Amino acid sequence: MDDIDRAILRELQVDGRIPYADLGPKVGLSPSAARQRLQRLIDAKVVQVVGVTDPMAMGGQSMALLGLRVTGDPRAVADELSRHDEVVYAVLTSGTFDLFAEVVCRRPHDLLDFVNDVVRPIEGVAAVENFPYFGIHTHRFLWDVD
Repeated sequence: MDDIDRAILRELQVDGRIPYADLGPKVGLSPSAARQRLQRLIDAKVVQVVGVTDPMAMGGQSMALLGLRVTGDPRAVADELSRHDEVVYAVLTSGTFDLFAEVVCRRPHDLLDFVNDVVRPIEGVAAVENFPYFGIHTHRFLWDVD
């Protein structure tokens, strides 16, 4: 990545729908060159341009962070969790928990079913602690790309 790639990413963080006609001049390129640069970043999986929703604002959804203690390799548990659509992300960590998983379910009852019927039976899961969300206070996508 060079300075122009980082400038493109900064602009996308502000407005992911910016037209190439506006993006190009902001980063010192023609619109077609900006499109080609962005496509290269997408192809390299450096960036993904998506519409991000707020599940809590969509109504009736239940979100939680699950803290998991694992016996054995936590990557295997993370792989199994990631097969389920309810899992938004899974991260390996250290400390009290071996991994965290953020989940989104339709209703609180579905969250209970997911934890008890899907997560707890996964081989290697020793314990699950459920941290339900009451609301999303801050949701940022502005990371330093320098």
